[in-house]
Amino acid sequence: MAELSETYACAPSTERGRGILISGDPKTNSIVYTNGRSVIIRRLDAPLEASIYGEHAYQATVARFSPNGEWVASADVSGTVRIWGRHGDRVLKNEFRVLSGRIDDLQWSPDGLRIVASGDGKGKSFVRAFMWDSGTNVGEFDGHSRRVLSCAFKPTRPFRIVTCGEDFLVNFYEGPPFKFKLSQREHSNFVNCVRFSPDGTKFISVSSDKKGIIYDGKTGEKIGELSMEDGHKGSIYAVSWSTDSKQVLTVSADKTAKIWEIMEDGNGKVKRTLASPGSGGLDDMLVGCLWQNDHLVTVSLGGMINIYSASHPDKMPTSFSGHMKSITALACTLQSAEKVILSSSYDGVIIQWIQSIGYGGRLVRKDNTQIKCFAAVEEELATAGFDNKVWRIPLNGDQCGNAEPVDVGSQPKDLNLAVQTPELALVSTDSEVIMLRGLQVVSTIKLGYGATASTISPDGSEAIVGGQDGKLHIYSIDGDSLKEEAVLEKHRGSITVIRYSPDASMFASADANREAVVWDRVSREVKLKNMLYHSARINCLAWSPDSHLIATGSLDTCVIIYEVDKPASSRITIKGAHLGGVYGLTFSDENSVVSAGEDACVRVWRLVQ
Repeated sequence: MAELSETYACAPSTERGRGILISGDPKTNSIVYTNGRSVIIRRLDAPLEASIYGEHAYQATVARFSPNGEWVASADVSGTVRIWGRHGDRVLKNEFRVLSGRIDDLQWSPDGLRIVASGDGKGKSFVRAFMWDSGTNVGEFDGHSRRVLSCAFKPTRPFRIVTCGEDFLVNFYEGPPFKFKLSQREHSNFVNCVRFSPDGTKFISVSSDKKGIIYDGKTGEKIGELSMEDGHKGSIYAVSWSTDSKQVLTVSADKTAKIWEIMEDGNGKVKRTLASPGSGGLDDMLVGCLWQNDHLVTVSLGGMINIYSASHPDKMPTSFSGHMKSITALACTLQSAEKVILSSSYDGVIIQWIQSIGYGGRLVRKDNTQIKCFAAVEEELATAGFDNKVWRIPLNGDQCGNAEPVDVGSQPKDLNLAVQTPELALVSTDSEVIMLRGLQVVSTIKLGYGATASTISPDGSEAIVGGQDGKLHIYSIDGDSLKEEAVLEKHRGSITVIRYSPDASMFASADANREAVVWDRVSREVKLKNMLYHSARINCLAWSPDSHLIATGSLDTCVIIYEVDKPASSRITIKGAHLGGVYGLTFSDENSVVSAGEDACVRVWRLVQ
């Protein structure tokens, strides 16, 4: 049996030049956001409690809790809205094709019976309001000529809907059934977000022209604006009201969040500017915000979520983040006697996770290149990207030292460090195997076959290279030279991964034809066979520290754990471990498997006998 003990969730997907609209449920203090095809719900007071919904067929764009907190409506780039139960089996209540293009925002009516969605579409249909149970239209939404970026439902009767978008307009509709009432042309650039105050008396629109304008909630007439004095210096991407309807929080591309007091006459003045705790780079532009109970939540372009306290805004915010792109490699290392899980995604982000705490910070490299292969030992990281270079990066706690690159001539396919003598590294490219000692290339062998995977024994005395032909070539390492000793044939597909057991008595290999094999290192005989339980190619495998268990992760979203001394049929299977496939596996101790995958999440599973 394997139980999910922790989920380190991904960060929200962000896009340069666009805001993201996160939302929350004040009763349970949760927020909901999207990344790829996943919808992520997490508690603000317990960031480790994340639940993930992955039933969308296309990239999800926005999600909202229903007013009673029991249902979630989530939308995707195909224009589909799915309404599903938040608890238990996440039963699908309904699925509607609402628009013909991407949906950018959706909102429930306060009674939870209607939903309005806005976005991109063909012709004039950029907005639709419909009944949540039947999908029937409740109004005509004319008046927009381009993509509608945000919509809002008035939280009190009489109901109103307001929309805004790329045609610089803010449109006001009365209903139900809703029909066009008036249009406001106060903005001179894209209008990014529009929100009603919780008491329904006002609504505010914010735009890329750095302005925020406040209107009367019942008539739609302009009553005031956010003062330009001490205002934002960049596009304003999102806005959120306080629960008492007297203040708003805005975030902008100028990397600041501001709290505004909305006065009786409808104008707003800056009450406080919240400085972003980042380094001030591009990734610190703020693109999303939410004011929920006493929490002020801001989201940066780099996916960092900062939570400030509204009652003590001077206090340093709590920050957490995650990967935004598919995770390609995972490693568990000891740093100052503490176990740290390192994960790297192909966009070059390396994150440290600490078990039972969660996010432990990003490893900032001087040179943020993409990462294809990644290996880690206690004091050092080795990475290889798409630029034919291997980087060796010294680790001092959570800081990276000065990295030195080695050019290996062609793109690395696999990269491994000898654990006991980590200055020795083995790099395999399409047609060569290269041995590095420190930053020196000490030997290069031309291969007569296409190499797809490789590994080096912990003591650095033996190397194995797997080929496209499914054969395993074993080399002995003598000083700085490699000599072929044997060729093992058992696989029927090209080799995807090879790993030595920690005690170096065995090694395991896996192929694209979904089979894994455990071999005895001395006799070179098959030790565990018939490991054929995946339904697609195996991407990764890992040994437990006591060399007793072996885990394989596959494109079929499953992780399977085998015991070396028992037949392969007595396995533990974790189905649906990661949406889109499992790409990283490691053991943090004898009973904990850590997995990572295309959904950009890291999960820790406890093995219970």
